[in-house]
Amino acid sequence: MILYKHEMKSNFKSLVIWTLSVGLICFGCILLYTSLEDSIQGIADSFSDLGAVSAALGMDKMSLATLKGYYATEIAMMHNLGGAMFAAILGVGLLSKEESGHTAEFLCVLPVGRGQIVSRKYLALVSNILLLNLACTGLYVLGFVLMGETVDVREMALYHLAAFWMQLEVGSICFLLSACVKRSMPGTGLGLTLLLFAADMMCRIVPAIENLKYITPFYYASAADIFAEGKINGIMPAAGAGVIAICYAAAHWIYRKKDL
Repeated sequence: MILYKHEMKSNFKSLVIWTLSVGLICFGCILLYTSLEDSIQGIADSFSDLGAVSAALGMDKMSLATLKGYYATEIAMMHNLGGAMFAAILGVGLLSKEESGHTAEFLCVLPVGRGQIVSRKYLALVSNILLLNLACTGLYVLGFVLMGETVDVREMALYHLAAFWMQLEVGSICFLLSACVKRSMPGTGLGLTLLLFAADMMCRIVPAIENLKYITPFYYASAADIFAEGKINGIMPAAGAGVIAICYAAAHWIYRKKDL
C-alpha cells in the first residue's frame, strides 16, 4: 500500500484546497440565507415565472423561500459542480502524470505490477472524493445547525450518496482518459465536467433531448429531485455503476498493454 499512501500524500494539498473552496463557499452561502430571508419570497416568485428554466434549477419542486429549498436548488448545484471538477482533475492526472513527469521509468521497474499501480491509484481517487464529500457534508450540517434548522438526515444522506456516486463516475471516466494519454490534460477533464453539467440543464429544458438524462450523471444527483421525492432514481445510478466498472476495467487493461 506504499503507492496508495504516496498518492494520498501527494494529493493532500489539492484535497484540502478543493475541500475548503467548495465547502466554505457553500457553507458561507448557507449562512447568507439570513440576510436574504426578507426578500427571498419575492425572488422565489420571480424564478417561478421562468418556466423551463425553473425546472432546470429544480425550483418547480422546491421553493427558495425555505432553507431546505435554497439548499436543494442553489447550494447542492455548487457542491455537485465543484466536487465533479475536483474528481475530473484528479482522475485525469493520476496515470498520465507518470509519463509526462518521466517517472514511469522508475515506477515500472519496481516490484509492483502495472495492475497494482492502477488499482492503488484508483483507490486513491475514491478515497479523495469520499473525504471531500464527508468534510463538505459536515460543514453543511453545521450550517443548518447554526441557522437553527432541523436536518433531515435521510434526505441529506441520500443526496450526498448520489453526489459522491456522480463525482466518482466523472472521476472514473477521466481516470480511463488518463490511462490512454501520455500527458496530464486537466483542461479536458474540466471541459468534460462542464459538458455533462450543461447536458443535465439542457435535457430538463428541451423535451426533444430528454434522453440525455441517461448519459449525464448530474441528473440523478439532483438534490431537488431527491428532496422532493424522498428517494434516488435507482436506474441511472445503477447505469453509473456500470460506467464506473467499465472505465476501471478498461483503464486496467489499457495501462497493462500500454507501451510506456
